Amino acid sequence: MSPILLGVSGIIALLILFLLGMPIAWAMAIIGVVGCSIIVGPEAAMRLLANDFVSTFSNETLAVITMFIVMGTLAYHSGISNRLYSTAHKLVGHMRGGLAMATVLACAGFAAMCGSSTATAASIGKIALGEMKKYNYNPVLATGCVTSAGTLGIMIPPSTIFIVYGLLTCESIGRLFVAGIIPGFLIAAVFTLVVFIICKIHPEYGPAGPSYTFKEKLVAMGGFLDAVILFTLLIGGLLAGWFGPNAAGGIGAAGIIAIGVVRRQLSWAGLKQGLKEGLMASTMVLCIIAGATVFGKFITLTTVPQMLVVLLGEASVNPTITILLILGGYFIGGCFMDSLPLVVLTVPIIFPTILSLGIDPIWFGVMIVLIVEIGVITPPVGVNAYVIKGIAPEVPLSDIFKGIVPFLVGLIAVVFILMLFPIIATWLPSLVTY
Repeated sequence: MSPILLGVSGIIALLILFLLGMPIAWAMAIIGVVGCSIIVGPEAAMRLLANDFVSTFSNETLAVITMFIVMGTLAYHSGISNRLYSTAHKLVGHMRGGLAMATVLACAGFAAMCGSSTATAASIGKIALGEMKKYNYNPVLATGCVTSAGTLGIMIPPSTIFIVYGLLTCESIGRLFVAGIIPGFLIAAVFTLVVFIICKIHPEYGPAGPSYTFKEKLVAMGGFLDAVILFTLLIGGLLAGWFGPNAAGGIGAAGIIAIGVVRRQLSWAGLKQGLKEGLMASTMVLCIIAGATVFGKFITLTTVPQMLVVLLGEASVNPTITILLILGGYFIGGCFMDSLPLVVLTVPIIFPTILSLGIDPIWFGVMIVLIVEIGVITPPVGVNAYVIKGIAPEVPLSDIFKGIVPFLVGLIAVVFILMLFPIIATWLPSLVTY
């Protein structure tokens, strides 16, 4: 069997294992070891497996993943999500659709301390859905809004997907973080506009809530203070070159603990639970990275990535068309696979082609994150939709996906905006010194 045919067969076998429900990390590791055994021999393949897992778990660079994941789990147990939603509620809740807009704002604020779309959707959804139900919001709008706004968790830094992309491509994680800031808040603005348009067409979908005085709104702004200070410190420090991503993660996790202690909302039980959840999530991510490393070396040995570069070069395909085809592939893949395994599986294969076409890898990283954002809300996988279904079991899953559609249109619009104006994603990273 030729190496290229072996590589294609390995990819197909991997997809079959995914469909059979095998854990993603082990599926990639097994296919990688079997493939390498065929090419270089079983003994060399087993050494490769051991070395890759040991090096992954002992690599201090990967500590950034653990730090930011722990930061997100502790943020939930510190009561920050409650304060963010309460503040947004008082600021815009008096408008038609105001509670849905407040949900978008709260998700954007929580995303700045989390890095996970499912955690953002779950944390804000537990609060927002109850409030919107109390004010007779249409459940299609309510669940669709929370499901979609949760995707901000993987665009606004700190983002786990940006970290993994940076590690896979050797791009600066700090530059990737700041690259996601403007696109992240652009998505939040588009989602707010979507809510406004829906409630303009169907006023009964989002009844106006109670009004608050200017003084009450001003006092409520303190609920955003934690997120603003922490976000400014982390991103400002990265922009100024005061510290790198690892230190930023440590500072962020320590900052969350300090906020929880000062506000007396982080109990000893909450601290232990947050650390436990963070450890479990970090271990899962590191296992996926280790398995992807083994599989990636197998794919490299089969020369499949090199073949793609050569084929595209010989075909003289327009870079724009190539990008659209690649993003279309990610869109389809995101409908069937969770965002993290999709990125770790495909980026090592696709990235050499991106470099050969002269495409900015930072901009491409933002586009990848944007497309996998779409994946976490599209059926049949649509992880966020199932998270919200768990919070609101009385709402049919079909209604949740129906509510997602207008926000999905908004995300697709942002994709084309970033295609036309890449400077939106590349300007801030050009200022980063680290």
